[in-house]
Amino acid sequence: MLSKRPEMHLPDLWPAYYKKAKGCEIWDLDGKKYVDTSFMGIGSCVLGYADRDVNLAVKRAVDEGNMSTLNVPEEIELAKVLCKIHPWAQMVRYARSGGEAMAIAVRIARAKTGKDKILFCGYHGWHDWYLSANLANDKSLDGHLLPGLEPKGVPRALKGTAIPFKYNDRNTFLKLIKRYKNEIAAVVMEPVREHFPEKGFLETIRETTRKLNIVFIIDEISSGFRLNLGGAHLKFKIYPDMAVFSKAISNGYPLSAIIGRGNIMGIAEETFISSTNWTEKIGPTAALATIKKFKEKNVSNHLIKIGKKVQSGWKLLALKNNLDIEVGGLFPLSHFSFNYSNPLVLKTLFTNVMLQNGFLATTSFYASYAHKQQHITRYLKEVDGAFSFLSKIIAQGHPEKYLKSPVCHSGFKRLT
Repeated sequence: MLSKRPEMHLPDLWPAYYKKAKGCEIWDLDGKKYVDTSFMGIGSCVLGYADRDVNLAVKRAVDEGNMSTLNVPEEIELAKVLCKIHPWAQMVRYARSGGEAMAIAVRIARAKTGKDKILFCGYHGWHDWYLSANLANDKSLDGHLLPGLEPKGVPRALKGTAIPFKYNDRNTFLKLIKRYKNEIAAVVMEPVREHFPEKGFLETIRETTRKLNIVFIIDEISSGFRLNLGGAHLKFKIYPDMAVFSKAISNGYPLSAIIGRGNIMGIAEETFISSTNWTEKIGPTAALATIKKFKEKNVSNHLIKIGKKVQSGWKLLALKNNLDIEVGGLFPLSHFSFNYSNPLVLKTLFTNVMLQNGFLATTSFYASYAHKQQHITRYLKEVDGAFSFLSKIIAQGHPEKYLKSPVCHSGFKRLT
């Protein structure tokens, strides 16, 4: 996986494989323990690794048999829970990963409308419908739109079927609608990511898509179950035609869910969307246990509280150490960047210092319920030391002299 490659963090030094994970701690193959203050399973383990309550439910499902010729009742139970949390939705379909769930949602939208073009904002996975946005008229420009996402292997016949716009850019969205309104099957976007929506932005998209009978799909794969119970779109009172969940919904066990309005989801019976492993028992069982704990422990409030402490700590420690950084992201999905000419060098050095002191840490912090105050106190103490070191070597000039590994790679850029 791109996000798990050591080259993205600390080439040659970042531990690539693990032996055990529990809470917010990870043991590598040599038995060395780290506190994970980075991505927590790429945002999937929002309760923490190997959560006791979720694991107990999953172990029961395993003992009962996770697969058979018949269907599992947990998928009906979970569908009822999801539709109760999201009263605008009447039907649910399942898959096992976010990317394939988005592909299913797009297939349903195209089947419903009989149209091909997708307007989108943000990152939505690896499937052909999305990567086709990186196909250009000039082949030498392939990959220029979303740097780092090469469209090799994507049929060039899909060129022009996925068209991007940036978050909060209402004017560009309306121009695209005017240009392609008779060809658009769906508008696909995350409800929130780097910034909260500006007044009227989401409302414009919802009103426009409803007026033109365009399917409005909200991607909650990253945002869902972090700011509140269910989709972040509920906080903004914007109700789409479909919403897609994965990651946090099942705390690291494979599950994704596409929820939607009955008059749109029903068309799925007229196209072929099917897979053996979408019918197993572990995924929905894990999701039911995860959602139950979210309700009982008010997990989203904890994620916001912990993320806010981390963001405040970064800002205060940067000021203390005369370090110029920019902090952003939702509190549960926080990040910072170095405002210097060599940010990747500084990111690599920061990651190295933190790793030496027992922390898997980069310039992002994904909060989990397993992160408690003692972890954050220890983490920020080490961040203080790392920032102090960086400040000193920046003042000296040529901080690359202190590198103990190649410089980390930059990831793909999002349209947010």
